[in-house]
Amino acid sequence: MPGRTKYLLDETDMPTQWYNIAPDLPEPPPPPLHPGTGEPAGPDDLAPLFPQELIAQEVSDQSYVDIPGAVLDVYRLWRPSPLFRARRLEKALGTPARIYYKYEGVSPVGSHKPNTAVPQAYYNAAEGITRLTTETGAGQWGSALAFACATYGLDCEVWQVRASYDQKPYRKLMMETYGATLHPSPSELTGAGRAVLAEHPDSTGSLGIAISEAVEMAAADQGARYALGSVLNHVLMHQTVIGEEALRQFELAEDTPDVLIGCTGGGSNFGGLAFPFLREKLAGRSGVDIRAVEPAACPTLTRGTYAYDFGDTAGLTPLLKMHTLGHEFIPDPIHAGGLRYHGMAPLLSHIYELGLIGAQAIGQRECFAAGVQFARTEGVIPAPEPTHALAASIQEALRCKETGESKAILTALCGHAHLDLPAYGAYLSGAMTDNELSESDLEQSLAGLPAGG
Repeated sequence: MPGRTKYLLDETDMPTQWYNIAPDLPEPPPPPLHPGTGEPAGPDDLAPLFPQELIAQEVSDQSYVDIPGAVLDVYRLWRPSPLFRARRLEKALGTPARIYYKYEGVSPVGSHKPNTAVPQAYYNAAEGITRLTTETGAGQWGSALAFACATYGLDCEVWQVRASYDQKPYRKLMMETYGATLHPSPSELTGAGRAVLAEHPDSTGSLGIAISEAVEMAAADQGARYALGSVLNHVLMHQTVIGEEALRQFELAEDTPDVLIGCTGGGSNFGGLAFPFLREKLAGRSGVDIRAVEPAACPTLTRGTYAYDFGDTAGLTPLLKMHTLGHEFIPDPIHAGGLRYHGMAPLLSHIYELGLIGAQAIGQRECFAAGVQFARTEGVIPAPEPTHALAASIQEALRCKETGESKAILTALCGHAHLDLPAYGAYLSGAMTDNELSESDLEQSLAGLPAGG
């Protein structure tokens, strides 16, 4: 069909398995370590935080894991999600490039996060857990877990990074509508929160601090477990339904991507789109160039150190080998709250170290300029996080304009900005500034890495 805009799959075409990239990598990723012994962490070390099925998925050596039928039933509320050809953006840029975006904003909460929130709530409920605790930055993950907990009758308690809690009041209302209890982090409810507030009473918080609070509360309650929205292997695996669908949709488009670009904070959205395409590349069936884009204010891949570090600020989690800015790092309160994490998913960090993907960092004003241009051409107002991928996609499309190349560019539009409009207000009014991490602040943060990390 000439001029086709969207490529849709039927519910019967929805993937029935998640893809685990770890067994297909040329080298296995380093294991998590027990912080006390320095030895690889085993299932028993993770049992206080996660149900057994998720622990099994975390360490699985199988390339595919079946998606339970009960989870597929919930997925059908929004999956398969559409793949769009951004023809109006292409025309505005005057580029010969073909720009596609996989749109996850069609989910009930407006982002990709329910792809893992639903199975996490399902497995916990199946093991008799009655309450889940978690952290959230921008609020997309907290909203998704609140929705999933409502689906399976679980209580949900969320610690939201203070900066985002103040910036995004409607996220609080969304979570409460689904039945969740929400606290700004750092809070007085936990030892981890009180320790931060004692030293920094006006702390704007971080995902690392919020994780510490949620983990502390889950570990103290036998009927509770902790749920994480990114970073861990099983989380990225659940998100691969995005890339598996996109592969089938490119068959409908009779095209194949030359460049794949996604935003990265903890890594779930990026890994979910990229991993199935990387599988094809490793098998020699694709030559796609895969790139991760992160904020200049929180440049984990591009400026962080590859080392063992805690996933949280208080040091309650196992040690993860990842690109990190240091678990004590407190990022500037940029509007892309979902990308303000000190570490990167161990799997993505390992893949980056192997040279299988590239990375770049972009300031938030360029990203919001890309978001505005996308909104005025394609109609969707992107969440602050995917504007990073859009900015890099526009850069690539303009390079194609200079060279005359007609590349196919695929990007992940992982959510809409209907509850993030104050961020656009800051950009449109000229109040938004770029925050770039200084070398001195980076050195200070990295000095707090665990010994031998």
